[in-house]
Amino acid sequence: MNTKETTDAGISKELALGKFTDKMLDDMRALIGTELRTESCLNNEYATRLAIMRFCEGIGDDNPLWTDANYAKDGPYKTLVAPPSFIFACLGSVQVGWPGLGGFHAETKMTFNEPIRVGEKITAKVTFDGFDGPIDDSNFGGRRIKDYLRQEYRNENGELKATFICSRMRFERGEMQKRRESRAIEVPHPWKDEEIAEIEKQILAERPRGAETRYWDDVQVGDELDVITKGPLGLTDFIAFIAAGAAPIPRVAAHAVSLKRYHKHPKWAFRDPRTHALEPVYSVHYNDYAAQLQGAQIAYDVGIQRTCWQIHSLTNWMGDAGQLRAITGQYRAHVYLGDVVRLGGRVESKEIDTNGEYVVKLTTWATNQRDQKVMPGTAVVALPKRPAA
Repeated sequence: MNTKETTDAGISKELALGKFTDKMLDDMRALIGTELRTESCLNNEYATRLAIMRFCEGIGDDNPLWTDANYAKDGPYKTLVAPPSFIFACLGSVQVGWPGLGGFHAETKMTFNEPIRVGEKITAKVTFDGFDGPIDDSNFGGRRIKDYLRQEYRNENGELKATFICSRMRFERGEMQKRRESRAIEVPHPWKDEEIAEIEKQILAERPRGAETRYWDDVQVGDELDVITKGPLGLTDFIAFIAAGAAPIPRVAAHAVSLKRYHKHPKWAFRDPRTHALEPVYSVHYNDYAAQLQGAQIAYDVGIQRTCWQIHSLTNWMGDAGQLRAITGQYRAHVYLGDVVRLGGRVESKEIDTNGEYVVKLTTWATNQRDQKVMPGTAVVALPKRPAA
């Protein structure tokens, strides 16, 4: 197969194979502090009932506080609210610079204020905050940098709902491809029927804490969260995340709409040699061929998708009256089609913060069936104080 064959539009059968250059680095330094255009990446401007429901279906979270209006009217907000992760369904992220380089989402840092209520209009502002490197990392993908996008989400009254610091690793795809075989594992995982039955039994037993208030007073250091499980991950799980409106950079489109984009920006796409169809770079998350060009084994999850699962775990634990204040997460390994991820956490400390809120600080984790720590992280949750007797 001649992977370097191109069309008249300049679209190749491989992903772009850019290289770090002094000019590229200088150009990117000149962009530091720039507010980025977001129009092509916006998904939902309003937190409508159906937008919230679609998003929750796409991450597998059926908490009635997000999805059942009759239940929510008796809750702490007297109306439906969106899960904290819903900001990704407004705008997951955008692309900036680094022409021809590959990218993996490396780390997430988020802070949250009041929840998004049904009907609110959410606007995202994205700023390029710079990058670290380049540095050499021969064990993974050769020369690389880590860049930072600051994303702020506000409602129509200008109230800040959440801040998301999105960090990505940028690398030369040719170097990643050279090292792919050194990271080879058996994929998809060879599950046995009895293992699948037990996994599905565990998933069906999961429940959010809901209206049963978890009081700060009753939490003890060392307490562990109930585990939630995602998987075995199928293609529909990955597509559902796109259907939820959470596919970043830019929106996924079809037919003439996408073709016009790819002819204008040839490096946004490649031609699949099996189907002869044009596919976006984003298809590394559902197209094995594209994922292998990126240096992975087969199709793999989206970084913010994994963060949505982390938030699902936390909101299940804290109950309706709790509020998520902050999280961090580092993406340490690919999560592939067929994998199972179990998410949990542990209470590390309790305190009254500078705002007078009663908070607990947690260590969180996500572990696959290979016992890889695929997303170590942290969280801060505000809980109600038990009323005096």
